[in-house]
Amino acid sequence: MKQGTTIITLDNGYHLWTNTQGSGDIHLLCLHGGPGGNHEYWENFGEELSDIGVQVTMYDQLGSFYSDQPDYSDPAIAEKYLTYDYYLDEVEEVRQKLGLDNFYLIGQSWGGALTMMYALKYGQHLKGAIISSMIDNIDEYLTHLKQIRAAALPKEDVEFMEQCEANGDWHNKRYQDCVEVLNREYVDRRYPSPIQHLIPTMATAVYNAFQGDNEFVVTGKLKDFDLRGQLKNIQVPTLLTFGEHETMPLSSARRMAEDIPHSRLETTPNAGHHHMMDNPPVYFSHLKKFILDVENNRFPM
Repeated sequence: MKQGTTIITLDNGYHLWTNTQGSGDIHLLCLHGGPGGNHEYWENFGEELSDIGVQVTMYDQLGSFYSDQPDYSDPAIAEKYLTYDYYLDEVEEVRQKLGLDNFYLIGQSWGGALTMMYALKYGQHLKGAIISSMIDNIDEYLTHLKQIRAAALPKEDVEFMEQCEANGDWHNKRYQDCVEVLNREYVDRRYPSPIQHLIPTMATAVYNAFQGDNEFVVTGKLKDFDLRGQLKNIQVPTLLTFGEHETMPLSSARRMAEDIPHSRLETTPNAGHHHMMDNPPVYFSHLKKFILDVENNRFPM
């Protein structure tokens, strides 16, 4: 596959930015989180996995950063494109346009949700799936969020946040300061300077529609996300990888490892939701071991 950046044109006429790094017979397609995030935390995967012969492709989903951004203020466009089905089928169209098959799919957070859904609908194209920092339902996530708020913030700050959320006072400075404390504790514990920008890069129209204002509330479409009872139908080798100090409950991750027939759970110490950046040596050792075990028919041992 061609290395570097390729702009692909979707059948709907929109354009997506894609980038491929490295060479080898093993192919890994990366799905970013958000929704509305971007590819940036995948940028070093080609370099990190070069020694085991993995070619890495990443892309910005529709609405995100380098890819086309529809006018979501148009209700017809929002209704058509801000859906689970659109983003799931977008993954399949990207696969087709790039000529991938028998490949590994990795997704972080929202990308992990897409990875689960893709493995259920299009699993025949996968050699393996990596679900990174995403559980199979939102109810358990919300319960965990209450616990980590109570652990990280004084009681009066928790109550203040709840009051702001009830009133829709999302831009309150004290509220956003509390969100930043939680971000530093559970999302980006070691935020690398190269990934910082002079302007915000989050596609807020997409993020707000699915998640809400921040990682510690869910007011959008993700409220209804629930694949419990379906994970037993994922038949491909699956790696579940989570930070040990993150927004997603590890109790749910352990249950998922029991529910998915051919799976392995790995956790990364001293790491939050973006554990590929918080503790790269451990994260990549887990990822390499999984890929090599599948390639050499040693999985799930």
